[in-house]
Amino acid sequence: MKHSSLNPLAIIAAAVTLMAVSAPVMAQQNILVINEEQILRESVVGQHIATRLQAISQEMDGELRALRAPIDEEAERLNAETNGITEEGIQQRPDLIQRIQTVSQQAQAFEATRQRYSNELVATERAAMRPVLEALQAVLQEVVTARNADIIIDRGSLVYAGENVDASAAVIESLNARLPTVPVNRVRLPQGDAQQPQQ
Repeated sequence: MKHSSLNPLAIIAAAVTLMAVSAPVMAQQNILVINEEQILRESVVGQHIATRLQAISQEMDGELRALRAPIDEEAERLNAETNGITEEGIQQRPDLIQRIQTVSQQAQAFEATRQRYSNELVATERAAMRPVLEALQAVLQEVVTARNADIIIDRGSLVYAGENVDASAAVIESLNARLPTVPVNRVRLPQGDAQQPQQ
């Protein structure tokens, strides 16, 4: 086997030299850190959206409970009536078979409605967030200009960043002034649409 001509010490020396050269370049970069999750959670508009989404979710839950109650009641009645009857005995009762099929279809329709409501809530949040994200882009540009920043990094992507480079509070303050509220209206999807809402 031929001996490698690469010297491990030379590689390490080259890496150290590269780091020494790039360190001043990185030091000249003005880097800001933001916490997007915190901004959306603590801003006035973010709290407004969260409150409205919770109210819409509770409204949906109430509607779903009202739809589910008669299905559960009929299922309980059927269980009581068929308790002690064999499978063959049920097969001889067309009235029971019809009711069992009807309850099964109603349960499937309910599940489709529940999935549609879940998708509606996601679509409602996306629609409400669209103007917020547009305003956030403008606010970030203002902060970059005001602080002469070259790079903005989300805190979620970092292991550590000092508080002096975190611009989240300034971004929240500017976003509060620029966009304190947005309409948060329930998005209604067509019946039978249980697919995931589009991005």
